[in-house]
Amino acid sequence: MTDCIFCKIVAGEIPSKKVYEDDEVLAFHDINPAAPVHFMIIPKRHVKSLEACDTSHQDVLGKILLLAPKLAREQGLSDGFKTVINTGVGGGQLVMHLHVHVLGGGKLQHV
Repeated sequence: MTDCIFCKIVAGEIPSKKVYEDDEVLAFHDINPAAPVHFMIIPKRHVKSLEACDTSHQDVLGKILLLAPKLAREQGLSDGFKTVINTGVGGGQLVMHLHVHVLGGGKLQHV
């Protein structure tokens, strides 16, 4: 996707403060953090949203969810963290590339 900001980050066209990277996923700090620690984990392959996923995405989805607590601990979130997946415009998704927010390190709003 040539107009997707997250695809441009994956391609190295836009810099990011990386937390983790492998062949399938990238994790990087949010440029507008909503908590003292706020990073996102994304699949490198463009997927519009969680709603666009099917069984072909289950391995990368599992990888992302298992990485969240590992990376959260590495970022100092030993007392817990919040994960958020905004899906679609009505769900608050601003960038149309699947991403999981991981937030913590302060008083977080309950949902």
